[in-house]
Amino acid sequence: MRRMRRVKIIATLGPASVDKAVVAGLAQAGADIFRINMSHTDHPGLANYVRMIREIEDELGRAIGILADLQGPKLRIGAFAEGSAHLRKGDSFLLDSDPAPGDANRVRLPHPEILAALKVNDTVLIDDGKVRMHVVEATPEWSRAVVDVAGRISNRKGVSLPDTEIPITSMTSKDRADLEAALTEGVDWVAISFVQRPEDVIEVKKLTQGRALVMAKIEKPQAIARLDDVIEVSDALMVARGDLGVEVPLEKVPGLQKRINRSARRLGKPVVVATQMLESMILSPVPTRAEVSDVATAVFEGADAIMLSAESAAGQYPQEAVATMSRIAQEVETDTVYRGIINAQRADAPNPTPADAIAAAARDVAQTLGAKAICAWTDSGSTALRIARERPAAPILALSPKRDTARRLALVWGVHAVETRDASGVEDMVQRACAHAESEGFGEEGDRIVIVAGMPFGSPGATNMIRIASVREKQ
Repeated sequence: MRRMRRVKIIATLGPASVDKAVVAGLAQAGADIFRINMSHTDHPGLANYVRMIREIEDELGRAIGILADLQGPKLRIGAFAEGSAHLRKGDSFLLDSDPAPGDANRVRLPHPEILAALKVNDTVLIDDGKVRMHVVEATPEWSRAVVDVAGRISNRKGVSLPDTEIPITSMTSKDRADLEAALTEGVDWVAISFVQRPEDVIEVKKLTQGRALVMAKIEKPQAIARLDDVIEVSDALMVARGDLGVEVPLEKVPGLQKRINRSARRLGKPVVVATQMLESMILSPVPTRAEVSDVATAVFEGADAIMLSAESAAGQYPQEAVATMSRIAQEVETDTVYRGIINAQRADAPNPTPADAIAAAARDVAQTLGAKAICAWTDSGSTALRIARERPAAPILALSPKRDTARRLALVWGVHAVETRDASGVEDMVQRACAHAESEGFGEEGDRIVIVAGMPFGSPGATNMIRIASVREKQ
């Protein structure tokens, strides 16, 4: 099950992929991580998915990661007396706290914290931006807006506020219950929605207490404004282009995708590009040419992972979507210009440590010698992450005594993770690194590998050793 590509693939599970045989097919087609969307999954369903994935993991003999994606707060308007209302451009429209059914002049906004936060000239988007208005009067009890983009709005449609920082946490009571259920089931990653500030991520990390790593979904302009601070406290980032494209002008999304990807790489944090990558494959066995180009762009940018949502969760061709995405990625990574683009995007760590220096040296040594692999002995995964940040030409073989670490590294660019007992000494470290390189298909007799580790063994974050070794003939 060794992948011949560096970028990883996340497949979302759903009605089209509830059967174990289908999920196993997704893994064999190229899925490295499975996403469970808690917006559409109850706790028994979560437990069933996790059990199924772990069984498949044992059968395939490869670490598979599980990502639980929390729903986050859903901001919605109230109901209308006639079920909907048509708003015309230039109309005055009131958002208030009155529970009475709405009409073409007003509707309830059942979120007092929003009414308190809205300011004059703030933009209000309803139903994914289909209706747009701006505030002209604001009080803690109501806000009056003028319609800029006309349209029909109906009961309980979603509200987006790109200009307003809302003083609420990204975690609802449902999210807290879902998080506890996900941690109990042993998921590897947790994605949090509606991130506005680094404190939102810190809150979740206090709840997880290291039982899972935390991924911040970047979908709000407020998170963009404090991007480096959010990245600093997160374990990974997701470019959630669907909601991001509602909250910011669509033409800004490609540039923001590049900015997020490069900022995350500079700080050594994995980044996922998500939403509508192969959207047409929900109904079609083949993607559009534009979608192929979109996937290829993310791979050329050096994203750690690319994600399928409805394509694998509810589409008619889930396995074909994964296989198509995998083929596109492999083709890009063998393109003659790929390595030059990846190298050009390299940036020095902002506050380099000795471990960062070892990772950069390992990349250079492997390049000079034409090494078949860089073997990283890693307890927490930090050594493998540092090497992955360098985007070496050689694949990264991560050897860890912790199964959780191997599963978490399934998200990281270029890393093939193997669970194995820790090295007992330098000689054991070298011998078993060579043995694993051979058994996992990275090298043959006489091939060179570069080995990175920390002394003493078993000390997280103590990367301080680099060795060159040759795969020896079996005894």
